Amino acid sequence: MTSSFPSNRSAPSPVYPMRRPIYLDCQSTTPLDPAVLEAMLPYFTEAFGNPASNSHSYGWEAAAAVKLAREQIAAAIHARPEEIVFTSGATEANNLAIKGTAEANLAKGRHMVTLATEHSAVLDPMRYLQTLGFEITALPVEPDGLLDLGKLEAALRDDTVLVSVMAANNEIGVLQPLAEIGAMCRERQILFHTDAAQAIAKIPLDVQAMNISLMSLTAHKVYGPKGIGALYVRRKAPRVQLAPQLHGGGHERGLRSGTLYTPQIVGFAKAVSLGVVQMAVEAERLGSLRDRLHRTLLPLGGIILNGHPSQRLAGNLNLSFEGVDGQALLLALQPTVALSSGSACTSAKMEPSHVLGAIGREAALAYASIRFGLGRFTTETEIDQVAEQVKAAVMALRA
Repeated sequence: MTSSFPSNRSAPSPVYPMRRPIYLDCQSTTPLDPAVLEAMLPYFTEAFGNPASNSHSYGWEAAAAVKLAREQIAAAIHARPEEIVFTSGATEANNLAIKGTAEANLAKGRHMVTLATEHSAVLDPMRYLQTLGFEITALPVEPDGLLDLGKLEAALRDDTVLVSVMAANNEIGVLQPLAEIGAMCRERQILFHTDAAQAIAKIPLDVQAMNISLMSLTAHKVYGPKGIGALYVRRKAPRVQLAPQLHGGGHERGLRSGTLYTPQIVGFAKAVSLGVVQMAVEAERLGSLRDRLHRTLLPLGGIILNGHPSQRLAGNLNLSFEGVDGQALLLALQPTVALSSGSACTSAKMEPSHVLGAIGREAALAYASIRFGLGRFTTETEIDQVAEQVKAAVMALRA
């Protein structure tokens, strides 16, 4: 293979700082676990076949890998393998669930219910459906970020076709009562969708016990590769009908056309399997580190916790620092700590978080918020270092 660079020049090399920042942005994305990479590598080279090629061994090999991955992901949420539909990520899964349900259930109704704190990958498809004549009820949440089940019950109507509530919030980490919502929806014969991108392999998920009809998943929040996700689609009691959003080829039983990306799928399944095995121990470890960080910062004063104090992801700590501009704090910490103020999908927008607004934070406090996202490779030493750097930066900015 010949190089595209002139013979008298060498290819440019990536330039990294001598010491990379401590990474505490695991709700945005997570690093690939080395074991996941190892599982994926053969499917880029030796086992490169198309799983849809059923006339030779290369295709059979890839198809077998996809079949096993489907079984592993299904087992993690107590589903059947045939109920897992692979997508490019949770955003596509959310769009397929919401718009697919809308198109397939026009005869029943045009009303959907969601929360004001949902990810934009849920709220934006809902807004799109409004332009087509659907009625969307976006329920408020309580000051701790939790849904009031009484308000949900009051919002349900005879023409409600879908309730969509996120399992774990990507900004404030709040865990919604999925089982209670599922039971309410089942009693009313309403489909229940949950965006579980932040929850998979971090908290127990059981689509049967929780009466979940549709569940969106992604790999890159759980130490898997980017660009791969899945939608759980219930096939029994009741069978969920969806209208496909991508056409051409009839892959995934006609619900999502497109050649399956075998290496990504294998990595997704490996990441989920590892996460499930480590779930309880890792949740305890992360919760302890999170609380250590919180306790260390409290003496600063003027610190407000965003979201429920205990019903939240173990690795999430979202704080507002009174008298401090959040962006200035991020810039002060940037050389040594990688953090964000909220969703990576909307971080370019210079406006306060809609999630923090929904829990009653005024704009000044919303702008003063920082999300600490702890993960599998976060250490106690790093937490102590970050705490000291945050304290120094906050005191300097307040001064």
